[in-house]
Amino acid sequence: MSEAALPLPPEGVLPTEQAEARPSRGLLAGAMLYVLGRKSAWQGVAWIALLVIGALFAPLLANSHPLLIKMDGRWSSPMLRHLTSSDVILLAAPVTLLLAWLLKILLRRTARFLMTTWLTMLIIVAAAAISFVQPPLTVVYEQYRQAAAEGRVERAIYAPLPFSPDDRLRDQPEMRLTAPTWTHPLGTTPNGADLLANMIHACRIALSIGFISTGIAIAIGILVGGLMGYFSGIVDLVGMSFVEIFSAIPTFLLLLCFVAFFQVNLYVMMAIIGLTGWVGYALFIRAEFLRLRKTDFVQAAVALGLPLRSILWRHMLPNGVTPVLVNASFGVAGAILAESTLSFLGIGLVDEASWGKLLNQALGVGGTFYWWIALYPGLAIFLTVFAYNLVGEALRDAIDPHTRRLDAGR
Repeated sequence: MSEAALPLPPEGVLPTEQAEARPSRGLLAGAMLYVLGRKSAWQGVAWIALLVIGALFAPLLANSHPLLIKMDGRWSSPMLRHLTSSDVILLAAPVTLLLAWLLKILLRRTARFLMTTWLTMLIIVAAAAISFVQPPLTVVYEQYRQAAAEGRVERAIYAPLPFSPDDRLRDQPEMRLTAPTWTHPLGTTPNGADLLANMIHACRIALSIGFISTGIAIAIGILVGGLMGYFSGIVDLVGMSFVEIFSAIPTFLLLLCFVAFFQVNLYVMMAIIGLTGWVGYALFIRAEFLRLRKTDFVQAAVALGLPLRSILWRHMLPNGVTPVLVNASFGVAGAILAESTLSFLGIGLVDEASWGKLLNQALGVGGTFYWWIALYPGLAIFLTVFAYNLVGEALRDAIDPHTRRLDAGR
């Protein structure tokens, strides 16, 4: 390239000053920008965002209880009265995040302040909700429809889908196993519940079991893998023994054994998936820490006498955590598949809406096949797993320099 073709710096700015003025990006930030620039990854992110909206705002989207109702001259909110503690916590999550973001802007603080403030407010709301929120034990959904038929309802505001997932429509037995209609856009189940309402509320199970179980696995994997990679020697030998032991444990078989002998519990299922799924993350972190332990910045940190926790988790971990985040997207998809499989086999959660449990109801008594019950939950499981795989593949390509060079040359 000739000298005339080289870009000239602005007048009064030296080339070294221009280079220093350019903001530098870390590996993780560069990977995220690369992911957001891919159309396939955007499609996966859009579907996951739709699931998050359904999980957070499920009581406002599908609920047999009116949001507001006026009877006998008085206004009330049956929806608020019947909210559970988990409903309150999930609804408070976006509200507290918005408040924390506004505080960050007003006080001109960092992203760490945003996360700390948001988590603090959310923990306070969660503690208050668990302590004080007590919904009625007996729920009668038919009372609102009966009151409206008798003309006692002066005015009512309902959710966009006026059906709860456990509303069996006992006052409308003819609505059982109906194909999609305008009233029930995706049809109804064998017990008379609205299929779309169940699918919206099932987003909570799909996302919670995926993120929480994967979070447990990542935390254990980072801790074990970081110690193995930094200390090496006898610590690495003992750690690899644990890796071999846990890698030989079949997660799905362990889940089957637990639900067969004990009561089904969502939190225990999350713990089992997390406690048996950390091996891959530990191996990734071990390999990265083995590479980073002899680098100049780590040796400089050791020479300066920084504490071990600062060297491991503040300096080495941010430079080696990206491969773990790539593998985490596939781990979330695997956890969702495991829960859906258990529910499809009839040994999953009993009182909670689940895509796998809905899929199990597609084959009725006598071998009758109900296509709408098989199509929509099955499609939701497929799209969710596919979306996480799209994001995971984009992240994997983002940290692969060879792939990025190929994309840049196209």
